[in-house]
Amino acid sequence: MDVEIECNLALETRQKLEAFSIVLKKDHTTILEEALALYFKQEEERLYQTGLAQKDPDTDIGFDEFWDDVDI
Repeated sequence: MDVEIECNLALETRQKLEAFSIVLKKDHTTILEEALALYFKQEEERLYQTGLAQKDPDTDIGFDEFWDDVDI
């Protein structure tokens, strides 16, 4: 999947990117990819935790817990 994305960065962000590129001896793309990978990981964790927090323990029961009280 090849998607073209236009990205406009603020001047301060571009300056920091250039400075870190020189200090770390990494190209801009590598720095951005590493930063985005970390961001996505943090957001996935946050979304996972938010999803867990939204579950209602009174209505979210497991398979065995449900069937234990059913007489067939």
